[in-house]
Amino acid sequence: MHLTLDEDPRLTFTVAADANGILPDRMIAAMAEGGLILPAYDFVESQIQPASLDLRLGDIAYRVRASFLPGPGATVAERIDQLKLHEFSLADGAVLETNCVYIVPLLESLALPPEIIAAANPKSSTGRLDVFTRVIADGTRRFDMIGAGYHGPLYAEISPKTFPVLVREGSRLSQVRFRTGDAILNADELDSLHAAERLVDIDDADLSGGVAVSVDLSGEKANGFVGYRAKRHTGVVDVDRRSGYAVEDFWEPMSARPDGSLILDPGEFYILASKEAVQVPPDFAAEMVPFDPLVGEFRVHYAGFFDPGFGYAGAGGQGSRAVLEVRSREVPFILEHGQIVGRLVYEKMLARPDAMYGQRIGSNYQAQGLKLSKHFRV
Repeated sequence: MHLTLDEDPRLTFTVAADANGILPDRMIAAMAEGGLILPAYDFVESQIQPASLDLRLGDIAYRVRASFLPGPGATVAERIDQLKLHEFSLADGAVLETNCVYIVPLLESLALPPEIIAAANPKSSTGRLDVFTRVIADGTRRFDMIGAGYHGPLYAEISPKTFPVLVREGSRLSQVRFRTGDAILNADELDSLHAAERLVDIDDADLSGGVAVSVDLSGEKANGFVGYRAKRHTGVVDVDRRSGYAVEDFWEPMSARPDGSLILDPGEFYILASKEAVQVPPDFAAEMVPFDPLVGEFRVHYAGFFDPGFGYAGAGGQGSRAVLEVRSREVPFILEHGQIVGRLVYEKMLARPDAMYGQRIGSNYQAQGLKLSKHFRV
């Protein structure tokens, strides 16, 4: 990567043609300096994370009849005009109701060069509230994926599934990563990294297709509790309010069963934790991906990005358990203690970030165990 000055003189951002990796915090800042990220307003504190950028909601929301993808040759704005039921301002805050679909233009637009693609994901706190959110771009066939060379606006599709939520202009529900080339570690590279860094705290780690992550239903690491089930018909959660709500008003703690199982009820939302403690070394990032869609009728982990330094001893970690956001689909499903529910796929960073997860950026979940989102009082 190098920075040059053009005749403007404005910073121009370029990466080497053979570069492979995820762009770290300082390169994200350089992208904004070079006009590749176009915020409506200056970035706010902690908006740039070690390997991602938080995306902010704009001041208008649209309630639409259904989720959609624009497809090639179409814009999101055109589809909103066809599908919107009404629009409303977020300037002073507004409540998004459960099981409704909203589209909100984001404050950040992109002007990507041909060698950089972007991928979005819900922030951890968003996933733990069961707020289903995806990023859409003009002309796209896929959610959360923005192709190389894309120039245009970004939008958030938002659908709260359990709690109604209060959002406002500037609220941050999604994050985006920028990558160039092929950043994913192959099998040999992952084996070598695990041998050097011990990515997971078990002796017989399953590394095929990524680091296997299983569910902890023993209760041994949380005084006999295995997780939380969300309550229905609760009050509103302000997504920007920290430690503002009593756990018992929104969640039902669940005790371990003697047989180490848990029956997931259709339509219910659960917060569970992984059996393993994992870590992400400073020169790498990770993403949780589904283990196998054919092994069970449930979805795990809405928010899949793990930043460099997550659980890492040098960043105050010593291994952190992955919190699992779990929702059953159409039928009841039995989870068993130790059942594999996802895999952590590791990717190379293009360079080490200036600040790792857990260092000076207000990271909420370093050294976590079974932990609800930051909105609830411990």
